[in-house]
Amino acid sequence: MKILVLNCGSSSVKYQLINTETQVAMAKGLVSRIGMADSVLTHKPWDRPEIKVSAEILDHIAAIEFVVSMLLSPNHGVIKDKSEIEAVGHRVVHGGEEFKDSVLITPELMSHLRALIELAPLHNPHNIRGINACQKTLPNIPQVAVFDTAFHCNMPTHAFIYGIPYLFYKRYGIRRYGFHGTSHKFVSDRAAAMLGKPLKDLKLITCHLGNGASVAAVNCGVSIDTSMGFTPLEGLLMGTRSGDLDPAIILHIMAREELSLHEGNTMLNKHSGLAGISGVSSDMREIIDAANKGNENSKLALEVYCYRLKKYIGAYVAALGGVDAIVFTAGVGENSAPVRSLTCQGMEFFGISINEEKNKVAVSKEMDISADGAKVRTLVVPTNEELVIAIDTQRLAKGN
Repeated sequence: MKILVLNCGSSSVKYQLINTETQVAMAKGLVSRIGMADSVLTHKPWDRPEIKVSAEILDHIAAIEFVVSMLLSPNHGVIKDKSEIEAVGHRVVHGGEEFKDSVLITPELMSHLRALIELAPLHNPHNIRGINACQKTLPNIPQVAVFDTAFHCNMPTHAFIYGIPYLFYKRYGIRRYGFHGTSHKFVSDRAAAMLGKPLKDLKLITCHLGNGASVAAVNCGVSIDTSMGFTPLEGLLMGTRSGDLDPAIILHIMAREELSLHEGNTMLNKHSGLAGISGVSSDMREIIDAANKGNENSKLALEVYCYRLKKYIGAYVAALGGVDAIVFTAGVGENSAPVRSLTCQGMEFFGISINEEKNKVAVSKEMDISADGAKVRTLVVPTNEELVIAIDTQRLAKGN
């Protein structure tokens, strides 16, 4: 099947048209600056150069229409008729406790998704906007919601309950949900294939390190714990997010600086993390470059980032009762040899040791970078969340 995979944000639409038979992205791209006069569509057919087109794209409906027109373009397209798009798969960030698997989109489902907005007010409204746009632009074809949270739905209760009054869990659903589930699922499957063992026989720690970052403890293919929590703010230090924090800190800062709730939320999500510590950038490449040039705050940001990651790996070795492999994925995990090296230093007592020469050349390709004789394998696995969404969409669109 040819599946259009969409990830809709507040002012952007990321897309891929995937042929599930070949598992190849026929085309991919991004519509950015939606709602502005100088919107941009970046489009890359699999066999031709990337192009950029500027236009006025006022809403998500116009964005989806523009994407479809580009897929049909005689010069830049990859299909001849809109009917070749057989289904649409949507990344939906939050499925709450209700959705433990991907689901076909129906009017009833849409009402449930709207009820979940309060759990993910920064993400779900835009995901819903993309679904509504597709229903107008591509009517009468199956659409599927694939949830970031679904892979973590089988965490034991003791792993997802917070130390606050239990009635807040019952009343408002406040608990650990976890995110990046499609990525953790994909790289877990690929790690099993690389190791030549059934996933059901493995204990894995998967590290999704992008601008947002999370770690998952995966036991026999099931996520039993993960670093992100009620929101994607908890856990590791990230590009602009604080990660783990004494909750009294934000109360103290808000009182001293007289911040509103919105300003406090913005500080934690947009002005913290690597950017907040370094004062240089949220981009790990720029952090490392600045650190190498002697910028002390950038060096500190890198050290904090890797130290936090190392602590989570140690904690999840304990939670799993051992580990067979550590998996690095996403933009930083796949490409940053210094992050992998610094994180794994001093973990030989766990059986974790990497070959630095292999580590240096492991860039966006599947590779075992373990040192000879290491008891625990260390793997680099490029993630492919869009392929997971496409395969799930095909399964549900065919009624399987």
